[in-house]
Amino acid sequence: MELHILEHSLKVASIAKEGIQICTHGLIKLAFLPSKTRCKFFSLTETPEDYTIIVDEEGFKELPESEHLSVAEATWLALNVVSGGGSATNSQPIGVTKIAKSVIAPLADHNISVFMLSTYQTDFILVRERDLPMVMHTLSSEFTLLRVINGETVAANSLGVTNGFVKPKLVPRPIIHPLSSPSNMFCVTSLDPDTLPSVATLLMDVMFYSGGMKEPGASSEDSGHIRFFSFSLIEGYISLVMDEQTTPRFPNNVLFTSASGELWKMVRIGGQPLGFDECGIVAQISEPLATADIPAYYISTFKFDHALVSDERISGLLRGVVLGTG
Repeated sequence: MELHILEHSLKVASIAKEGIQICTHGLIKLAFLPSKTRCKFFSLTETPEDYTIIVDEEGFKELPESEHLSVAEATWLALNVVSGGGSATNSQPIGVTKIAKSVIAPLADHNISVFMLSTYQTDFILVRERDLPMVMHTLSSEFTLLRVINGETVAANSLGVTNGFVKPKLVPRPIIHPLSSPSNMFCVTSLDPDTLPSVATLLMDVMFYSGGMKEPGASSEDSGHIRFFSFSLIEGYISLVMDEQTTPRFPNNVLFTSASGELWKMVRIGGQPLGFDECGIVAQISEPLATADIPAYYISTFKFDHALVSDERISGLLRGVVLGTG
């Protein structure tokens, strides 16, 4: 298989809930008016804590400076595993559990932190730009390494990035974070970019104005229900993650969903904000899922990580990993 190192230099940022209105103009431009920017990689995920943004340097220029905007210090690069000669976003999805043993676990064992973004189309593994030599050294025996430069794919080993490289040492991964599972189920879907204008008003309402309101008749029994919505527009491809209560708000035949209408159970990782330096967080979940052959999506956010799994066996599996009560 091939490992593509995409050319986007990415920023990861958090917008506090109380400050979202300050950034709404720029976010709408990035999500709904891509022709007005040169942004090629944009993702916005709302959780109960905040909004997480992953955006390339061109897109980051659209966001105003604000005390409500926190930006991770590092610049990140996106990696994508491709089975065959397809491009990152139009190839068949590999699945986070399919790359757990070949990508995620080796990087964790070599003390390389990753930030995951699964989409409807594919899975992106974000690594800090300064870690790229270690990443290449760690994965070169398993993958053909290719790098995208000005839209062209070239052999990554011709770039001389490993000059003076010192082989990293294997490190233990003793930390196991608590897990919790909200009560609502989620749908991973997409839509044709040409239909985006027809649902733009609805999407804006879901993204920016639906978060803090309880549904009529909601009771304390709904305490396990969390707010989670993710929108990604990456190289022209749209991906959406929403709960089953939000999906019916969209017109029929707009969303791309499987014939079975498959819903996914969420697992939240972390009892407190995780930070960016620790290694092995993604591996903690993806390795046992891979061993059990359970498919999954995985979305990292600024404070917590989230896995979406489709199998009822997850309940027993999570007890073996350490299930929190959160």
